[in-house]
Amino acid sequence: MLDSIFSELEEKMNKSIQALKKELASVRAGRASVNMLDRVDVEYYGTMTPVKNVANITTPDSRTIVITPFEKNMLSVIDKAIQKSDLGIMPSNDGHSIRIVIPQLTQERRNELKKVVNKIGEEGKVALRNERRTAIDKIKKLEKESKISEDESKKAQDKVQKQTDKFISEVDKLIEAKNKEILEI
Repeated sequence: MLDSIFSELEEKMNKSIQALKKELASVRAGRASVNMLDRVDVEYYGTMTPVKNVANITTPDSRTIVITPFEKNMLSVIDKAIQKSDLGIMPSNDGHSIRIVIPQLTQERRNELKKVVNKIGEEGKVALRNERRTAIDKIKKLEKESKISEDESKKAQDKVQKQTDKFISEVDKLIEAKNKEILEI
């Protein structure tokens, strides 16, 4: 009974960490990354499709992203989608591919991005704490139904807390690494 609660908790917390990593990867940190375009979708034959599914995306250097659509007619569609996105960058279309030059971040923009990253991190911690609460509720329910003793319940709750602390420290490390990346010049 308790083993299934612990394994379920571990699995859900790992999923929360993966979601956090994906979210952090889409935050622009002054260097070009193909992950920046993860949230940009284009209409492709009537369906909203991620840019990476309709074009080849490369980063020839640390400040440039080159997008080469598989079909020529997608150039203007991708161009407009990037302009409408919240990336705050202007693409240049040369008729064959789209080039995005990532400008150097200002100190003010770096501070704004740090706040965004910290907010994403806090949301990740809240998700982990929610998983902890769910697991502890299940343990208390088992104790109430007399399926486990009070001592077993206390030990299990301590184990859940230790697991939560481990994952929260991982979130802190991810946030710290992303903030360090943002502050690099």
